[in-house]
Amino acid sequence: MKKKKNLNIAIIGLGNIGSSLYRHLIKNRENIKKKTNVNLIIKYVSAKNKLKKRKINIPKNKWLKNYLDAAKHSEVDLVVELIGGSDGAAKKLVYNSIKNKKHVVTANKALISKHGDELSKLAEKNQVNLEFEAAVAGGVPIIRVIKEGLISNTISKIYGILNGTSNYILSKMLEKNMSFNDVLREAKKLGYAESNPSADLNGDDVKSKIQILSSLAFNSFINRSKINVEGIKNIDHTDIKNAKILGYKIKHLAIAELKNNKLIQRVHPCMVANDSYISNINGVLNAIIIEGKPIGKFTIQGEGAGPGPTTSALVSDICSVLRGNIKYPFSTPNKNRKKITSVDISGETFSSYIRLDVLDKTGVLSSITKTLSKNKISVKRLIQNPFKSKKFASIIIISHKAKNSNLVKSINELSKKNFVINKPKFFRIEEI
Repeated sequence: MKKKKNLNIAIIGLGNIGSSLYRHLIKNRENIKKKTNVNLIIKYVSAKNKLKKRKINIPKNKWLKNYLDAAKHSEVDLVVELIGGSDGAAKKLVYNSIKNKKHVVTANKALISKHGDELSKLAEKNQVNLEFEAAVAGGVPIIRVIKEGLISNTISKIYGILNGTSNYILSKMLEKNMSFNDVLREAKKLGYAESNPSADLNGDDVKSKIQILSSLAFNSFINRSKINVEGIKNIDHTDIKNAKILGYKIKHLAIAELKNNKLIQRVHPCMVANDSYISNINGVLNAIIIEGKPIGKFTIQGEGAGPGPTTSALVSDICSVLRGNIKYPFSTPNKNRKKITSVDISGETFSSYIRLDVLDKTGVLSSITKTLSKNKISVKRLIQNPFKSKKFASIIIISHKAKNSNLVKSINELSKKNFVINKPKFFRIEEI
């Protein structure tokens, strides 16, 4: 493909990220030209609310009447999609842009995780780029690392902290001795959490990210089945404090690995040892660890969200197109990607932390241990903490490794006991 001297782009979506990108490209236009030898021109923009006050001055002639015009306009070479959402306007824009042979750069993890395979085939057919570095881990260039830096490696496992909001909340609950709700309010004030942070808190955001990463890491089509997803909403300060006493921290992790050519994907809070690398990733930082051959263990970390890191990733993708690097979206032709059977975590074994708030009366402990024994769970450590009221007690159990299905069954059975006064707390202990 002949390299152009000028490349015209359209930015669709002018929220915090879109506005940041616009400012950066205008300010750094000459620097980008020096590094790519291409003159980047912001030809058009579009936003849901044109009249919204923004800290950028956009000439009237750059505004599109209809955002979809960017997909068919003859003067547009590249479309930056910053609308968001897995379907609707975002999908229409990206699909039509690629169909009309326009490069696409997006930060939309939900779109890529749901429609990435379809869009990748379309991009390959039309010989254009579909770039999505900003969709995972913000300013951490993990997509490019897997596609290019680790291209010769056979990856067996990829895991880490992929959501800055949840990591910030868990970090501050520990550091400041604050409740979940108090930290969440603080995170919203600071801009670390959206007004509606449900996707961050329930694990959906991380689920999309690990699906994308596992597809890249294992050279496979995106697999959305049998993935275990748990959020952080049910973590309270008591468990944070108990973890500290026991030598652990609670972290919200995403993990994907190949075992016997079967894919296991999971997202859930874990207890990790205080001396592990991942336990010391705090605040809004993200961290990803890759295990493979010949690399061994590879680690990368950085700010995972916000206008600055996301803009950095978007510009990186734009510059890749400016340099004329036509790449397969998932690193390899679609004909070379494979389908991998996924399995759930029921057969996986974990040590675990279990907390039961109970009536402090005769026979309770015996009933608990009997239930665990029946489900083939062995107790490694047991601590009983009395409440201020002598009528109640908190029983903390650290189990030996047991099948996940047996652990879940035990928790469900214990929750129905008439002496259990609150919903049992259960966290897997991850040895990483």
